[in-house]
Amino acid sequence: MKELVILSGKGGTGKTSLTASFAILATGCLLCDADVDAADLHLLMQPDIRKRTDFLGGSVALIDHQRCTECGTCIDMCRWEAVGPDFVVDDIACEGCGVCVDFCPEQAIDFPIKTCGQWFISDTRCGPMVHARLGIAEENSGKLVTLVRQQARQLAEARDINLIITDGPPGVGCPVIASVGGATSALIVTEPTVSGIHDMARAIELCRHFKVPVMVCINKFDLNPDNSATIERMALGGGLPVVGRIPFDSAFTRAMVQGKTLLEYDGNGSAASSLRQVWAAIMNTPAMTAGQQTAA
Repeated sequence: MKELVILSGKGGTGKTSLTASFAILATGCLLCDADVDAADLHLLMQPDIRKRTDFLGGSVALIDHQRCTECGTCIDMCRWEAVGPDFVVDDIACEGCGVCVDFCPEQAIDFPIKTCGQWFISDTRCGPMVHARLGIAEENSGKLVTLVRQQARQLAEARDINLIITDGPPGVGCPVIASVGGATSALIVTEPTVSGIHDMARAIELCRHFKVPVMVCINKFDLNPDNSATIERMALGGGLPVVGRIPFDSAFTRAMVQGKTLLEYDGNGSAASSLRQVWAAIMNTPAMTAGQQTAA
């Protein structure tokens, strides 16, 4: 089984649009949306949810006023100032560190695990999909990403699917780290801007740290040919393959409005042709072809 993770050093590079298009081009894949903080792959895939499960993670302190003697220890110990003078915990301010629970002399503070979001197993027109939705301002997104990837792998094994395409989070933070480890290969989608170049370099460094093979795709390359050339020099100088260059095409946006991929909306345009070339190049990289048996 192989897992291709689509990353971007920054948001807005077209990562999800490309992921959805690759799902159309792939034959027999499983989709995994690991961008749990701002999931949007479902907008293009329109999944039919088959299983819905609560995600439990983190805790918030809860003071039992029948046991509380209002000694003030929790107020003094809380560095987040989450405990008010009326000895009521502010759910937003509470970081769930548990210090007040440990130091309360009356053991009057409970620490229940809370529901932070939900994860789903769904069917789409491209095959099964595992995705999630983290609650507003909730934490533990890295833990949820790990859970979603584990469920995706288990489902792929159960259904004998050999390819998982994972839409990863932007940036290089904890959710991205959770989405990269153990992947077969990572495709970094970048754009020819100063921030795109800077953040691509950070994403490459992260993947190298975890020893995940990296390839680069330049989206909207024709908006700034000079910066696109800089990206290619950086990639090739680091021994990374540039698997393709996709031109700017407003059809991407029009397709999104219709809830479709570019290939479904306008499969004959130049951008659609470039997408097919990029997908072919991805599947022919050494990381994605390793272990394949040649027919006799």
